Amino acid sequence: MNLPSTFNPSSGAEAAFAEGPIRLGSDAHKTLFCRTLIDTFDPYKPAVIDWPALDNEALDRLVHLPIWDIAVQTEGRARLNVASYAAITADPLLREAIELNAFEEGRHKHVLSNLVAAYGIALAPEPQYVAQGKPEWAFMVTGYSECIDSFFAFGLFETAKRSGFFPAALVDTFEPVIQEEARHILFFVNWVAWHRRTMPLWRRPFFELKVLAVWLFLIWERLGIARDIESGVQDNNFTVTGASSVGDDIDVAELIDICLAENNRRMSSYDKRLLRPFAVPALAGLARRFMRPKARR
Repeated sequence: MNLPSTFNPSSGAEAAFAEGPIRLGSDAHKTLFCRTLIDTFDPYKPAVIDWPALDNEALDRLVHLPIWDIAVQTEGRARLNVASYAAITADPLLREAIELNAFEEGRHKHVLSNLVAAYGIALAPEPQYVAQGKPEWAFMVTGYSECIDSFFAFGLFETAKRSGFFPAALVDTFEPVIQEEARHILFFVNWVAWHRRTMPLWRRPFFELKVLAVWLFLIWERLGIARDIESGVQDNNFTVTGASSVGDDIDVAELIDICLAENNRRMSSYDKRLLRPFAVPALAGLARRFMRPKARR
């Protein structure tokens, strides 16, 4: 597993950004969101992760989570989706950042593959991975999908940590992967804002239609997930399946509160001039207003 050929963490890592507001779509905005991703790179190596020993009860819970096949496959597709867009990106800094994003998606797959191997979890044969459509579409499908999934993954990860569903040692080992997803969606929402403002005016209506189409595609995909769960089929979004596995009696209102708090916490360390993911937290917050404190799944 190699880093992107253009990756050079010293190329501006010590650059100091000017204080004060930045204009969305400006070169300063592009530099800030690209360098934020690049300069916060964590060089951990999946091959040398020391997976903690688990007692029989914890190991049984881990092995029987119905997520591992799809988790590995999701990261495999994500790497190709992101890499396909990096390959057509002309701007050197932007391409470097997107290549790093693709590298980290692939590294997530290696982490998960090593985890299942370490704990003797059997996987189904992996499919042949292909990018999902044209490069920009593929990148947007992965980006918006991660905006949805990561928001709930933050809360589920914290819930599993508090409940002891995952041992503390395993939580600490897996933490870098969760935080990388926060970096990815921060980068993506700022790329969308920058991309929208730098394209010719005549292209913007077509781009907005593409954004709408991606959201409709993801909604349709998740409706299929709900149907599959009802029929006992493993889905292609392990956040949903993971929720039912962590506990059948999850307090939905409390879970949303945890998701919102964790989303804010994980985003709080980054430059405040960068946009934060808005749509999913806003919709979750709106839904939360209509829930009683003990709403159940």
